[in-house]
Amino acid sequence: MMTFTILVVLIAMLLTGIPIFAGLALTSLAITILSEGSISSVADTVFAKLDNGLLTAIPMFAFMAHVMIRSKVVDDLYDAANAMVGHLKGGLGVATVLACTIFAAISGSSVATALTIGSSAIPQMKRFGYRPSDTYGVIAAGGTLGILIPPSGPLILYAIVSETSIGALFIAGLIPGIMMALLFAIYCMAQGYLRKEIEDIDWIGWKSCLGAMRKSFWSLIMPPLVLGGIYLGVFTASEAAAIGSIYALFVGSVVYKNFGIRDLAITAYDTVRTTSMLFMILAAAAMFGHAVTIIRLPIQLMESVTSMGLGPMQFILMIMLVIFILGMFLETIAIILITTPIILPALMAFDVNLVWYGILLMINLELALITPPVGMNLFVIKGIAKAPLADVIRGAMPYVILMLIGLVLVLIFEPLALWLPRLAGFGN
Repeated sequence: MMTFTILVVLIAMLLTGIPIFAGLALTSLAITILSEGSISSVADTVFAKLDNGLLTAIPMFAFMAHVMIRSKVVDDLYDAANAMVGHLKGGLGVATVLACTIFAAISGSSVATALTIGSSAIPQMKRFGYRPSDTYGVIAAGGTLGILIPPSGPLILYAIVSETSIGALFIAGLIPGIMMALLFAIYCMAQGYLRKEIEDIDWIGWKSCLGAMRKSFWSLIMPPLVLGGIYLGVFTASEAAAIGSIYALFVGSVVYKNFGIRDLAITAYDTVRTTSMLFMILAAAAMFGHAVTIIRLPIQLMESVTSMGLGPMQFILMIMLVIFILGMFLETIAIILITTPIILPALMAFDVNLVWYGILLMINLELALITPPVGMNLFVIKGIAKAPLADVIRGAMPYVILMLIGLVLVLIFEPLALWLPRLAGFGN
């Protein structure tokens, strides 16, 4: 009952529009004062959480993403994807998914992916006969891959809150991320065969295709550089973020030659703003985790689960259902920070692999981005296309089903998420 009350109060506060960190902090302070009579323990809790070297990865990855976005690499990426697969049935949809997949591995942001790729893809797809709803749906869904394909902001956040290896989570997201992209691409090709109004695009030839690939070469090697170094043990996730940032500066200023001192100042400002927001949220999450521990909420939850006779799989299914429902109303960051501190002890007691659970969580959070009424990517697409929200939702619904299929596959076949981390030596 206490768990339900806390969740209802916290969700009600967030639905009023109050910032995530403020809602978490106020709820935590109220619980701490009522339980201990003071807030003297809060400062030590926050300091202990933020005194972590892993946190240096957040500003570095944010800086890398902002540099690559400001350098406008997306046009070359989309052209390269279109050159490779645009001539297939439904090829523009497949090209959009491919571009989203690559850009997600550069930006780490679902909203940035949907916004940037959407600006290029929407006019093209409409020009070649794609229905508006189909166009909006593939971009909204393709944008969600930024959560799952590393480097991913939500993955880093989950890693810090759950004290799980960032490197293991990054590598674990690769196969499920590619699998989701393949499911989307197959659906786009099926649409190409079923929708007779979609025009066929002529193959541009190997010479033009290679030319498009050559133009996007520098941006295409960014993901292998960052992830390959982590996979091979050459550098840690934090070091990979620093190397990726240096490489992004090189691409923008030397290769593309459109990133100057003024762009650097704007990018630095955007990075500081993004990082400050995340650190405030992390501090509030530490307070929340401390508060629910004081009132023994995780222990009570575990006792309730035990009394219900649920096994590990039934518990995971129940949590996935709760998160799916929360995703209709809350942002991804809020869901991670609210649910993880509460259920973490239960997951550990059930000996659930936290890397595997993290990937399940990310797929579920992908769903949150395209499920109404608060699906962030739905509103991004509505904004850039100036389209009715109903059309965007209608186009996204088939991808909700595809994501649920992907979630079930990872749930049933655990090696989809854990084979690569184990191969890379990240333990069991």
